[in-house]
Amino acid sequence: MPTVTFSIAARCPRTGQLGVGALTARPAVGKLVAHVHSGGGAVATQATPNPFLAYDGLPLLGEGRSPQDVLTELLARDPGREVRQVGMVDRQGRSHAFTGSRTSDWAGHRTGPGYAVQGNRLVGPETLAEIVRVFEDSRELDLAERLVLAIGAGEETGGDRHGARSATMTVIGDQPYPLWDVRVDDAEHPAWELRRLHGVFQEEVLPTIQRLPTRDDPMGEAARQALGAQMEHKTPSNVVDQPATMASREAL
Repeated sequence: MPTVTFSIAARCPRTGQLGVGALTARPAVGKLVAHVHSGGGAVATQATPNPFLAYDGLPLLGEGRSPQDVLTELLARDPGREVRQVGMVDRQGRSHAFTGSRTSDWAGHRTGPGYAVQGNRLVGPETLAEIVRVFEDSRELDLAERLVLAIGAGEETGGDRHGARSATMTVIGDQPYPLWDVRVDDAEHPAWELRRLHGVFQEEVLPTIQRLPTRDDPMGEAARQALGAQMEHKTPSNVVDQPATMASREAL
């Protein structure tokens, strides 16, 4: 199981978007760590991950229960909790985190309004402090960019004592599918690559996602434009017959 270095689960108070960013010294950090649900919240589960903390926790958050209540209940019945680390934020911006007593040093977490930041096997608490500072100082930016900047700041402090190899950032809006889902599964400088791919995604992928069907618009803007273009180039079936029909009516 991968040992995750650090992550941030967060909510944007301006847009209501929820997201997770993470980085580790092993490949494919995005596979097991990041979990988001538009009606529930955002969860990052790491160290020795337990995905059920997210799969079971997000529906409970969707019922309106607080992250603290949810994690207290789920961890109480997890026999491996002392090697777990998890951060949770709900759609109201409430947050809670847990670091098991047997996670790799240095390990700890920090929470605040709209975020939970956690890490293990770090060079020290300065990594989390810098992630929090950058995240709080970038409130005017969209959540996706804030997460990317926070992950980059964490890596610049030295982050994982074993270096870094993969990074991820995922953000969900008011639809069931992610608005952003950017993963660096194996790279020499994953935070740098995440930043680069953020730009590529913003320019080439995000516009497509923003034109997909939604619950309120089942057609979606992309289909609407495609069908509109087809109609503009299609000759109505009654155009050719129309003059003959008119002539027949006049003869009668």
